[in-house]
Amino acid sequence: MTESNRDLLQTILRQDLTAFTQRSFQTVVPGQSYLSNWHIDAITYQLERCRRREIRRLIITLPPRNLKSICASVAFPAFALGHDPSLRIVCASYSQELAAKHARDFRTVLESAWYQQIFPGTQIDQRKNTEGEIQTTAQGYRLSTSVGGTLTGRGGNLILIDDPMKPAERMSKAKRDAVAEWYDSTLTSRLDSKTEDAIILIMQRLHVDDLVGHLLEKDESWVHLNLPAIAEEDEKIPLGNGRFHRRKAGDLLHPERETQEVLEELKAAMGSQAFSAQYQQAPIPAGGALIKGVWFRTYAHRPDPIEGDRIIQSWDTGTKAGEGNDYSVCTTWLMRGKNYYLLDVFRKRLEYPDLRRAILSQAAAYKPTAVLIEDAGTGAPLVMDLRREGRLRPIPIRPERDKVVRLEAQSAVIEAGHVLLPAKAPWLDEFRSEILAFPHGRYDDQVDSVSQFLGWAATHQVVHKPRLILIGKHSTQIFT
Repeated sequence: MTESNRDLLQTILRQDLTAFTQRSFQTVVPGQSYLSNWHIDAITYQLERCRRREIRRLIITLPPRNLKSICASVAFPAFALGHDPSLRIVCASYSQELAAKHARDFRTVLESAWYQQIFPGTQIDQRKNTEGEIQTTAQGYRLSTSVGGTLTGRGGNLILIDDPMKPAERMSKAKRDAVAEWYDSTLTSRLDSKTEDAIILIMQRLHVDDLVGHLLEKDESWVHLNLPAIAEEDEKIPLGNGRFHRRKAGDLLHPERETQEVLEELKAAMGSQAFSAQYQQAPIPAGGALIKGVWFRTYAHRPDPIEGDRIIQSWDTGTKAGEGNDYSVCTTWLMRGKNYYLLDVFRKRLEYPDLRRAILSQAAAYKPTAVLIEDAGTGAPLVMDLRREGRLRPIPIRPERDKVVRLEAQSAVIEAGHVLLPAKAPWLDEFRSEILAFPHGRYDDQVDSVSQFLGWAATHQVVHKPRLILIGKHSTQIFT
């Protein structure tokens, strides 16, 4: 490269955030191909408006894996500190691990030879060069924190929030409320100047009541750059310097990376509700049920057994008998490849001794390959008692996250038609009523049994043949 070309390139990198972002990408992920696209120009244009204080509140929503974090959490802070090394920047993400990863990439950019050539006045102060904070010799810094973390005594001119919530926790109202409370009570008070400084939120939509929904509902002053994977309407999107991208309804955000076929596969894998939120940036409002009746397929007759079939029973155990108490529920399933046939539902309020007998009776009736029992409440002692007797070796399942999150995580399997119900069964109406009313119905015991089974089945597709032992005159199975 000639000296004049090198000078031109350095001038471009110093003045153009899009070009700077591309060079940063090549630095932090060497060996991977950078695919330029108009949406990166749209993002960097709005980020630059914040840096120049043309706007002070910015929301950017777009699907995952579209250079969101490299643009906003890595390249932009480095670019901003290059122009003003005394700038104070706070960057927050949903976990400390993610925040630390972004900070390491940021440091890699600042320490690169090309960065030092275009911004020689921005130097890292080695006395304050930690995982959580990288300070310049001009007393500016990039401070990392996790959402929910404390920022006592610290503040910034720019506050950037990149993915404030884990996608897996999107259905947890407690988690969503905690994020909103952290923003309202902690983050907004950390701006050095309430009238001049800027806040940027960049994320994929997760729920109608996520942080984007919370902010847009209470404050209309936010500039919102919304970039769905598939355009819902014709748009004219500014790219800076008088340029615009005209996007037609149906246009893909970045077809070189995600074709229509890829997006359809993603939708089938994750379910239409999650896809609508995370890829279309259009979360479905609350009020309806998580599961729709048309998602279930039906079968007229119980399938004849073939090699590789497995029978699985999933127990959600109540605490005691009585009209006001929870039911104990056992759903019995036939697993055949990726399809799951619901064979039977046992549902009754039982005291502990009767519950134990019911588990043995249901196992004797269907001879399952595995019995799953929720490892909570009465489930924990049941597992111990049954194993001690030696007639069953049930698998304890520790519930993770709340009930809504657990079923929502399995909704794509049901929507894809992999869960089949009998066309007729004495328990069918009550089962469908509970599943289709959740989370607004009175009961959820059958829901818990179903989500427990589907969660387990997702990681147990390998076929295992059961082993038999003899007890007295009867044969029964040991479950592994």
